[in-house]
Amino acid sequence: MENAKISKRQLFIMIILFELGSSLLIPPGTMAGRDAWLSVLLGCVAGLGLFYVYQALYQFFPDSSPRDYMNELIGRHLSWVVSLLYILYFSYIAARVLRDFGEMLLTFAYQDTPILIVNAMLMLTAIYAIRKGIEVLARAGELLFGIMYFLAAIGIILIISSGTMNLKYLQPVLADGMGTVIYSVFKQTMYIPFGEMIVFIMIFPYLNNRKSIKKTGFLAIIISGLFLSMAVAINISVLDVNLTLRSQFPLLSTIQTIKVEEFLDRLDVFFMLVLVIGGFFKVSLFTYAVVVGVSTLFKEKNPSQLAFPVGLGILILSITIASNFSEHMNEGLKIVPIYIHLPFQVIFPVLLLLIAVIKQKVKGSVYSSSKK
Repeated sequence: MENAKISKRQLFIMIILFELGSSLLIPPGTMAGRDAWLSVLLGCVAGLGLFYVYQALYQFFPDSSPRDYMNELIGRHLSWVVSLLYILYFSYIAARVLRDFGEMLLTFAYQDTPILIVNAMLMLTAIYAIRKGIEVLARAGELLFGIMYFLAAIGIILIISSGTMNLKYLQPVLADGMGTVIYSVFKQTMYIPFGEMIVFIMIFPYLNNRKSIKKTGFLAIIISGLFLSMAVAINISVLDVNLTLRSQFPLLSTIQTIKVEEFLDRLDVFFMLVLVIGGFFKVSLFTYAVVVGVSTLFKEKNPSQLAFPVGLGILILSITIASNFSEHMNEGLKIVPIYIHLPFQVIFPVLLLLIAVIKQKVKGSVYSSSKK
């Protein structure tokens, strides 16, 4: 798409911002109840396995786009269909994330504003960044990463100093058994946010050092998993599990409980900035993947021109995806993980990697035979 290169440091930051994006807003692992923090940790382990698959595919074909190596693995016609399906998948997930943050802004800041306006403001910002290219987006990540983690550190300190945490709310651990946690992993946390790393197969070709992908990615995923698990545990220890499950946005509900020395309170609007930064990057990366996919599939010579129509399509989809927030959440918890995430995050990539390994072994054996 462009002659751009990003460093391993920038990749590290982009992964963390992406992983924490909507997961801080709507915490995963809720099916495990008070053991949601453990579900997140186990989901992180599963996510490491999925990321290994994604980067291994790239390592087999370091000089090729996903469309190119799918042509080689499964044929031109079938790869065209699969590529189109992934474009639709990335568009759908971008629309879901955009709807998440639009609903949050409506709830806490713009109650009388139509969701179309709020979502449009978020999407226009993402379109602007995408038109500038992945290198500019990565540099913006470096700038905003420090702001995000500075605010996050302040939030943790204030929650602890306010005395609202009660670690007894996290007990007893595994009261419902390990089966509930495992079920939550395979229904939620393996896919969101860790399996969504599939979108980075569109980013890998822009790295200036492909040998560092696995180490950088693993480190970023582990840090993201630990931080997200801690955030979930803090939510439960402040709100208790029942209120955490009932709250639309538990983290902001937790921040609302902060009250230090009778003058420092109502900081939820301040910490919305952290969430918006993460949401911006997640929407931007998914939308960027759609733009790259469309330009590759339809051989568009000036891909940046696709940013606005693609963004407009995702914006419209985010509004029409559900009639209300409850329907949107129900769809995301019951339908999307098994029927949408599972094939695109697990089944297709694993099959492609198996085909790549088999073809490499066949080529190796043919080469050895010819030498003899």
